[in-house]
Amino acid sequence: MGMGLRNGFLLILSCVVTLSLSVWGRPATFLEDFRITWSDSHIRQIDGGRAIQLVLDQNSGCGFASKRQYLFGRVSMKIKLIPGDSAGTVTAFYMNSDTDAVRDELDFEFLGNRTGQPYTVQTNIYAHGKGDREQRVNLWFDPAADFHTYSIMWNHHQIVFYIDEVPIRVYKNNEARNIPYPKLQPMGVYSTLWEADDWATRGGLEKIDWTKAPFLAYYKDFDIEGCPVPGPVNCATNSRNWWEGTAYQALNAMEAKRYRWVRMNHMIYDYCTDKSRYPVTPPECMSII
Repeated sequence: MGMGLRNGFLLILSCVVTLSLSVWGRPATFLEDFRITWSDSHIRQIDGGRAIQLVLDQNSGCGFASKRQYLFGRVSMKIKLIPGDSAGTVTAFYMNSDTDAVRDELDFEFLGNRTGQPYTVQTNIYAHGKGDREQRVNLWFDPAADFHTYSIMWNHHQIVFYIDEVPIRVYKNNEARNIPYPKLQPMGVYSTLWEADDWATRGGLEKIDWTKAPFLAYYKDFDIEGCPVPGPVNCATNSRNWWEGTAYQALNAMEAKRYRWVRMNHMIYDYCTDKSRYPVTPPECMSII
């Protein structure tokens, strides 16, 4: 995941992240479960560590990650994105195995927009080092007007990206068809805010309007429920974990209906149908739900 800053530009990008982390039901402050990974001078704790502020300027961006990694479970957060003209900015929430050659990664990337245009969310999945599985959806609401919940559900059967309980992306475990599926490497939880006007908005045609800075986004109710690593040895293989239950092994009828609605009405790009990149349809695309 790139996060380059452009020389000579100035942007102050700040957000407030309110933490309501529950791993095994335990609330946490920022320093209990997170670490700063990028420019500690640009991350400020608020309200006793229950919130933090991130700042991006011409000197540095910033980011943070969970101190522990997790193998299966659900992560979610409520986000209120940058209002107005946010073209060229990217707000990212993702899981990553922090390995190079055989990286596993599950991405939400919120791509800034010109005022009046819809926000786009890009998802991507890396499994066993293979990525390039981008899908893009135009959001059907104004994500800057209020908080919305963004979640990643990951179990032995499927990976589902949700927005307010509406599934926008499903990646099934099709190992029986020799399709890679992330299940061996634990992943950390990350968040970054950065400038990417070379590609983020209309493929880089729309540049950041620096007169609109500072750009503000807000997070709260950050939550992880999963198997921490290191942690109980048999946790990840325990079929009694709630996220491994029958109800989470496939979309239910209402979720499937909502998923089809998103794909029919709001999806603007799907690598599965991009014949210029994939003349032969990737095998995982043969099973949508």
